[in-house]
Amino acid sequence: MPDVDRRRAWLLTVDGAPQSYVDLDEPEHLEFEYTRRLGHVLDTVAEPGRALDVLHLGGGAMTLPRYVSRTRPGSRQDVVEADRALLDLVAEHLPLPDGAGVTPHGADARAWLEAAPADSADVLVADVFGGSRVPAHLTSVGYAREAARVLRADGVYVANLADGAPFRFLRAQLAGFATLFEELALIAEPGVLRGRRFGNAVVVAAHRPLDTAALARRTAADAFPARVEHGAGLRTFIGDARPVRDEDAEPSPEPPAGAFGIG
Repeated sequence: MPDVDRRRAWLLTVDGAPQSYVDLDEPEHLEFEYTRRLGHVLDTVAEPGRALDVLHLGGGAMTLPRYVSRTRPGSRQDVVEADRALLDLVAEHLPLPDGAGVTPHGADARAWLEAAPADSADVLVADVFGGSRVPAHLTSVGYAREAARVLRADGVYVANLADGAPFRFLRAQLAGFATLFEELALIAEPGVLRGRRFGNAVVVAAHRPLDTAALARRTAADAFPARVEHGAGLRTFIGDARPVRDEDAEPSPEPPAGAFGIG
């Protein structure tokens, strides 16, 4: 769907839910609030402009790969998207610019991750939804272990998830990553964190300190401000949640009707 306010901007929907927004003339413009938060993480993982090796699980209209290509020229990026028809649609109607350094792959995210070389990525961005839910095989500690293996020692994992109170799914995800990474952060709107509504939550994990102060400044300045939880506050949020084994894994919860609709 074209955006009437921006000449070459497009909204991609999947099964009626907004999935991606792309401005072909200004790829550094991030329309969705959760995408802006992912962008803030990408901006703060390394000094400005430094090229990175980035693995994206979930492609959509390739909003974030375009963003990285513009803000960090020379980056090498692989994008894994299971929906091959979607890849073809995007390639035809929203083509990547020449020299973007982005390579799309039609494959399952977990299968690709398990076959990827160890220590091969500076950043792993996970934004995989089957419809409006994260597939079960991408919610276990086994999946998290593969993500940790693929990242370099100073690499950063960042994922877009969605949940609502009592946060059984989100707390278990954080508990799983806490077994593998020393540093964790959670970015979400205060209303979501207080359990007032269902919404997106960005999880960040690393072996080295995260610049949570910079993330807090950036997210607080957004049109819809978010809060960054880390340290003792995040440990309290996780509570007694346990990591999810592969054999017990379930998709993320079904959003309430209208949670991610258009208009």
